[in-house]
Amino acid sequence: MTAPRQIFVTTALPYANGTFHIGHIMEYIQADIWVRYQRMQGHMVNFVGADDAHGAPIMIAAEKSGKTPEQFVADIAAGRKQYLEGFFISHDNWHSTHSPENTELAQSIYKDLKTNGLIETRTIEQFFDPQKGMFLPDRFIKGECPNCHAKDQYGDNCEVCSAVYAPTELIDPYSALSGAKPELKTSEHFFFKLSDPRCVDFLEQWTQDGRLQTDVANKVREWIAPGEDGKPKMGDWDISRDAPYFGIEIPDAPGKYFYVWLDAPIGYLASLKNLLQKRGESYDAYMAQPELEQYHFIGKDIITFHTLFWPAMLKFSGRKVPDNVFVHGFLTVNNGEKMSKSRGTGLDPLKYLELGMNPEWLRYYLAAKLSARNEDLDFNAEDFMLRVNSDLIGKYVNIASRAAGFINKRFGGKLGEISADGDALLSHLRDALPSVSSLYAEREFGKAVREIMALADRVNAYVDQNKPWELAKKEGMEARLHDVCTVCIEAFRILTIYLKPVLPKLAADVALFLMLPPENFSDVLKPLGVGAQIGEYQHLMQRVDVKQLDALFAPNTEAEKGTGTPGSAKPSAHAPGGEPLAPTITIDDFAKIDLRIAKIVACDKVEGATKLLRLTLDAGEIGEDGQPKLRNVFSGIASAYQPEQLAGKLTVLVANLAPRKMKFGVSEGMVLAASHGDEKNNPGIYVLEPWPGAQPGMRVR
Repeated sequence: MTAPRQIFVTTALPYANGTFHIGHIMEYIQADIWVRYQRMQGHMVNFVGADDAHGAPIMIAAEKSGKTPEQFVADIAAGRKQYLEGFFISHDNWHSTHSPENTELAQSIYKDLKTNGLIETRTIEQFFDPQKGMFLPDRFIKGECPNCHAKDQYGDNCEVCSAVYAPTELIDPYSALSGAKPELKTSEHFFFKLSDPRCVDFLEQWTQDGRLQTDVANKVREWIAPGEDGKPKMGDWDISRDAPYFGIEIPDAPGKYFYVWLDAPIGYLASLKNLLQKRGESYDAYMAQPELEQYHFIGKDIITFHTLFWPAMLKFSGRKVPDNVFVHGFLTVNNGEKMSKSRGTGLDPLKYLELGMNPEWLRYYLAAKLSARNEDLDFNAEDFMLRVNSDLIGKYVNIASRAAGFINKRFGGKLGEISADGDALLSHLRDALPSVSSLYAEREFGKAVREIMALADRVNAYVDQNKPWELAKKEGMEARLHDVCTVCIEAFRILTIYLKPVLPKLAADVALFLMLPPENFSDVLKPLGVGAQIGEYQHLMQRVDVKQLDALFAPNTEAEKGTGTPGSAKPSAHAPGGEPLAPTITIDDFAKIDLRIAKIVACDKVEGATKLLRLTLDAGEIGEDGQPKLRNVFSGIASAYQPEQLAGKLTVLVANLAPRKMKFGVSEGMVLAASHGDEKNNPGIYVLEPWPGAQPGMRVR
């Protein structure tokens, strides 16, 4: 007997600055189907994911929300479960790159690369935002691509032509944080010498040996190929960032941190290590298995990191390299339209679940379109409803519903003998096992689904030919009725096994109905047999209602109705004020926030800042000298108010917020203001002002 394969599978790490979007869910469903298939083959799979929790964008987003980066990413992580469980994603572990395991592994890999002579330091020129007082991360520098001249491209790679470059190569760069023209300043940085001949030779072999999809391998070849100077176009890789930065410190380099894309993929290993530690297993022993296979599912926007940087990091730190990287395309909506929340063309996965739409509808629809190629997929609402209602209800579930009632009412819920024509049909279904299995293994899910539905068509043709509803009315046809309905139930069981990687919840419901333990692919060849008992049939799946689809694609942002403005949309109850409600908190959580009435004693513009006003606040506090103690608060409301409009007004202060050191001084709290979630179409900031009678120091409860 062949030993089960040992397989380690990951999905790309979502950045911990927002909720999951439908692209994440598509990738997780694709990987989950493949993992479930492998498990049904009896193989041992560890399937892990994690949040990509580091980098300047996280730090900046946390600052805007008034949280520490640690609390910010923890709050994001707390919202992951409802998506993963909602769509039946079977990760064994979900972790974070902000973890002890990731810190230890990242620093260890770095030290091994350094020992191997592949790390060097260089003094470089780097863009510095004079308004924000910080070196700018690549993703916060924008400009014109030096290769294809597309506008508004990021500082590390072009999303139009996929060119990889240094931020200093951008044409007409600007800070995405402040809009200011960045200044060049020098700083010492650490580089992974990806252009070292050892790395180039390894990557030429690893990327071109047939493991990668053809179009992916061709694109990678362009990056490895030498330029006019004879060196690979990909160049060396800057793996360090200067403080302030939220990330993992580089050993023996104070004030220097690993660039987020160094420690992010290491998060795959960290999540695995965390999982194995929970089980009491050895991570080192697991990774040392020569037969271990390692696979990554990713989107086509991060090919560079996963096919060049990541395998080279692993190879030259003495670790196992991936067996393959499976790349998928993007998801568009309704005939190729790019997703846009403001235009109401987004497909919000959480909204999908909240509307009560069956998650297995989406799993099936995506599976029917997924292939092993790096292709974009389109979610078409009309096609979605047609496929689900026709395939899953009309073809598949209908088989059981047409036969189960007769088995229960006429034959005590027991299966009978099968005659020659029924046996021939079932043999045809069983003969498809190698083909269906191979298509799942090759990630050709669309082809697998089409083959399974073709089998369902054969079964339905058998039903229509024999018409059990007419047999039930004829005398002397009891045995034939029992025969035909038994064939239908056995065929339904086989089709369910074939669909189980795609429809795990429905397969579990069918197992209960058929009174069977969970079945694997090999069970296709093990018929239920004469006298097998089945349970009472309960309806297994509802049809898609067009009203649900209308609600799903209702706009999520509020704009004036009927103005004719491009991008305008009707108000949506799903997203009051342009954004969904935050996760539920308890009264104890709310009680931690100390809101106080404060008087704006003075208000001034901040020299060197376009968005900030300096507020001097009286919150009713008395200093040690017995005099009123005033607070200094910086607020980004300069676009909405002149200082003279605010002086003398009352407002609401978050009084127990930790002081924050800024370029212009220390901010000792935060004043409350309202704004729309879609600031572009709904500009405006409104500082909260209590009614007359409120006094400085009063608590807001």
